[in-house]
Amino acid sequence: MSKRILVPIDGSEQSEKALEYVLTEFPDGDITVINVIDPIDVGYTSTVGMPGYSEEWYEESKESAEALFEDAQETAAEYGATLSTTTELGRPAQAIVEYAEENDFDQIIMGSHGRSGVSRILLGSVAETVVRRSPMPVTVVR
Repeated sequence: MSKRILVPIDGSEQSEKALEYVLTEFPDGDITVINVIDPIDVGYTSTVGMPGYSEEWYEESKESAEALFEDAQETAAEYGATLSTTTELGRPAQAIVEYAEENDFDQIIMGSHGRSGVSRILLGSVAETVVRRSPMPVTVVR
C-alpha cells in the first residue's frame, strides 16, 4: 500500500525542495500537490474597491495555481512519477490541514519559510501552524 502524501506548493524555492524530497524519498507514494488561494491577499491591493476586481483576482490566482501545477508535473515526470493536484480557497494552514484530514492523507510534507538571520531558526507561520494543528505527521523540508 502506497503512502498518501500531501505537498503544499506556493512557487517558493522551499516548496520546490519539498516536492523534490517527496519524489526522491517516496517514489511509490500517492502524491497530491495543493495550492491554497488566500482570500485575505485580495485585501492587500489598492484596486480591491473596484467592481469586479475580486473575481479578476480569483481567476488570476487560479491561473497562477495551474502554472505551479504544470511545473510540479514536469518535475514529477523527471522522477517518473505522476501527481494529483488541487486548489483550495481559504487561510493556507487551515485549508491544508482540513484537506489532509478530509482526504485521509498519511503525511504532509512542506517547505519551511525562507528567512535569514536569527529568525531563520523559526518556521514560517504557515508551516508552524500546520505542524501544530495536523493530526498526521508533518515533515518540514529546508
